[in-house]
Amino acid sequence: MKFFKRFFEFYINSSIHVSFAVVALTLITYLSLNIFIDKTLIAFVFFGSITGYNFVKYAEVAGLHHRSLTSSLRWIQIFSFLCFLLMCFFGFNLSREVLLTLAILGGLTLFYAVPIFSRKRNLRSLQGIKIFIVALVWSGVTVLLPLFQIGGAIDWDVWMIFIQRFLFVITIILPFEIRDIQFDSETLGTIPQKIGKKRTQILGALFLLFLLCIEFLKDTFSYNMVIKTLCICVITTIGIYFSNEKQSRYFASFWIESLPIVWLLLYFF
Repeated sequence: MKFFKRFFEFYINSSIHVSFAVVALTLITYLSLNIFIDKTLIAFVFFGSITGYNFVKYAEVAGLHHRSLTSSLRWIQIFSFLCFLLMCFFGFNLSREVLLTLAILGGLTLFYAVPIFSRKRNLRSLQGIKIFIVALVWSGVTVLLPLFQIGGAIDWDVWMIFIQRFLFVITIILPFEIRDIQFDSETLGTIPQKIGKKRTQILGALFLLFLLCIEFLKDTFSYNMVIKTLCICVITTIGIYFSNEKQSRYFASFWIESLPIVWLLLYFF
């Protein structure tokens, strides 16, 4: 039992779970646009997400406590480095358009964690901007990369999917911000800090309602897609409703981050 507990903690803390969530959203794009799934890109997204997330989460900690890192963090460092090598390996087979887009999104990720305005200020520290940067990067990776890899053009439906993805990612970040409201510095200006928990939950529900309405604006309208979108919107709304400052340890980091995987599973019913 102790082994499974440690494995689960490593699974969460090393960003494997969130990377599966990013992969799930990428696969949803393939299925929504009815294009061939590129396994190389999927592998790159998986290992790249682990690399990027662990860099953002642990770069500062590793820099400050390099000689006194805990055993678990050292294993995460080693694992992240192996994922970085695999990311590079799969990256060699990506198109020029994908690599250019990755350079832009990677730059946002880098400046999200590394100070650029002063020794202590990065994009993450700018008031109210954190959630939008994360949503933009997730949307770019999961919507634009699959299309650019096949040389496809960005048409109306792609823009609709991009906006839907942006709204969805913002919405599933809200439970994290609600959880961290008692710990985050007031200078971050997160949405719950600005408008409170209850209004944040209402805002999340409104985002999801807008996401659902966008489904009716697509050129390739499908009642089947509307039902799938409605289901994930309802499930996500329930998740937001139960979000609070004293939520269980893995409520956000496991259950909320499982929502993209749940959305993908809906495509097989």
